[in-house]
Amino acid sequence: MTALGERLDRVVGKKSADALASAFSLESAGDLLRHYPRRYAERGQLTDIAGLEVGEHVTVMAKVVSVNRRQMRTKRGSIVEIKLTDGKRELECAFFNQPWHMDKLKPGVSALFAGKVTAFRQKLQLANPDYQLLDADPDDPAAAPPVEEFAGGLIPVYPSSAKIQSWQIAQCVQQALAMLDEIEDPFPEPLRKRLNVTGYDTAVRSIHRPAEWADLETARTRLKWDEALSLQLTLAKRRSAAGARPAPACPPKPGGLLDAFDRRLPFTLTAGQVEVGEAVAADLAGTVPMNRLLQGEVGSGKTIVALRAMLQVVDSGRQAALLAPTEVLAAQHARSLAEMLGDLAGGGQLGSAEDATALTLLTGSLTTAQRRQAMLDAASGAAGIVVGTHALIQDKVAFADLGFVVVDEQHRFGVEQRDALRARAGELTPHVLVMTATPIPRTVAMTVYGDLETSALRELPAGRSPISTTVVPVAEKPAWLGRVWQRVREEVESGHQAYVVCPRIGDEDTPPSDNGSDRRPPLAVADVAPSLAADELKGLRVDVLHGRMAPEDKDRVMRAFAAGEVDVLVATTVVEVGVNVPNATAMVILDADRFGVSQLHQLRGRVGRGSAPGVCLLVTEVPGGTSTRERLDAVASTLDGFELARLDLELRREGDILGSSQSGAKSGLKMLSLLRDEAIIADARVVAQALIGEDPDLDAYPGLAGMVAQVVREDKAEYLEKA
Repeated sequence: MTALGERLDRVVGKKSADALASAFSLESAGDLLRHYPRRYAERGQLTDIAGLEVGEHVTVMAKVVSVNRRQMRTKRGSIVEIKLTDGKRELECAFFNQPWHMDKLKPGVSALFAGKVTAFRQKLQLANPDYQLLDADPDDPAAAPPVEEFAGGLIPVYPSSAKIQSWQIAQCVQQALAMLDEIEDPFPEPLRKRLNVTGYDTAVRSIHRPAEWADLETARTRLKWDEALSLQLTLAKRRSAAGARPAPACPPKPGGLLDAFDRRLPFTLTAGQVEVGEAVAADLAGTVPMNRLLQGEVGSGKTIVALRAMLQVVDSGRQAALLAPTEVLAAQHARSLAEMLGDLAGGGQLGSAEDATALTLLTGSLTTAQRRQAMLDAASGAAGIVVGTHALIQDKVAFADLGFVVVDEQHRFGVEQRDALRARAGELTPHVLVMTATPIPRTVAMTVYGDLETSALRELPAGRSPISTTVVPVAEKPAWLGRVWQRVREEVESGHQAYVVCPRIGDEDTPPSDNGSDRRPPLAVADVAPSLAADELKGLRVDVLHGRMAPEDKDRVMRAFAAGEVDVLVATTVVEVGVNVPNATAMVILDADRFGVSQLHQLRGRVGRGSAPGVCLLVTEVPGGTSTRERLDAVASTLDGFELARLDLELRREGDILGSSQSGAKSGLKMLSLLRDEAIIADARVVAQALIGEDPDLDAYPGLAGMVAQVVREDKAEYLEKA
């Protein structure tokens, strides 16, 4: 009989195995059986067409409404045009020079259709889709019979691709299940009974071939437990090992640099800043490495909390490092910290305060002499605070006594980079504070980050202004685009400034192809800026900012914009985090549908930072009623980043949450929802902690050890440890 580790080509044949490996990196029978259906179609229940996304490869169950054949206008041949419906909306299919489909797809017929969604004349379309009839006429020899896998009431719909369709995957799964004897259960019997979950063999067979919805729910619960427990066992194991490497204790010093700074503050800290500051101070005073996530809306005052923590560390005779995702932001952080500290940042200089420390900027764009001096300041301990980018992580950069690391917008850094910075501290593990304006729901922090403590700043400091956000649907209302530029001009005429953000830089960067769709390439800074300067915004001072510019040019443009010498800055998402120009009140995001929820929220946070209200305009050509438009409407409807974080999480794949895009590994989470399965995740954490406490290497539980290795591959485990 076949085992779970059996190579796929021996189970389903070489052609199918190659397609599954190419599309989904499935290599064994076990991999295939963990390729669970994305959803289930109930016979007679049609797929919601409104949820389809342009560019996605989809499988939909729909009914044929009409069939028409016409000659092509510009070349020889014909097109068969078929209208499908889900009972509410229509979807068009087009078959080029394939007239025989008219014999199979007749009005009233239901089928599964698979293909890439494109947009043609502002309507959703599938071009040359594959299909499988669900209710073919047995007396019609031309009609393909429904496959045996769809004989039941619930039809599994698998994640599929152009290389292998959902129904073909269903056939492969059926072959694998038929060749497998009872699959061994990784859970010991006492644990399975205690958790009251079904057996693994039953769960796997039911998830692929459920007889009814109740069977499906029972199977899902068991498979979610497998994933949750695998994840929590990994984290518990890593936490146990991490306890052996302490952090430097940095207790507060009465009458030190922090106290001097607090006495000079020209404003009162918010209650949230005080509360979080006290929690951070307590962490820094201990020898258990602090690993805290500081969440807060743009402008909530995260930087002041981080600076006060850095001063506490400097007071204890150690160094603090602040990492920013870009050179523009690193330079801005260095300037703002220097401004806040005043002569307290002039350590070693004439006229500086008695307790002053030195603040050093270290980035890749410094001159050789500047870089040598900055590295010397870090290595000798002359610099109490070092601000930089990835340059801080290079092997050549050494610290005299690194006690604390602040990472701004962690998602901009790779896992290995964060880990390398920790290694700069020698035998001790530096305390780590991660700041983000993109909040993470508690379940995600608990699952992905293990023992990471989370703090949140929910109140905005006094003086921050509201931001209004509007979706501008230019495909439906083209005249609105002219009003967008009129509004920008009005803001500038009233003494303010504006950002215009594009998805691409332009010039030599190649726009992605939309494979046959009539959707144009994403708009680019290199095209939009000169066009606006010559036409819609003629007479205004327009400049550009993007990641391909030389560092000194980027800095020059940002300084000019901050000084009010530029009216409109046309940029890429390089302005997404940290850029602080209080006089900027308008943010226009072109092709807003090409950005994620958190990106849109971050970009919007660049305006409304002063006393004047901000306006954010999300310009899109995406048709109404699609899930993309719903996403944009959601961003426009709330300024609550915590609410948007939940929405963003629901829209993202679990693999992205686990960082598969960073680690390059396959995601182990196929079934577990980090938002909806909070109870299972919390219970699994308790079970895992007890198991690891009793048996750290799971020697007595080989089934569980094997399950962990399958769900959380080694590189994924490394990611979880380092994140």
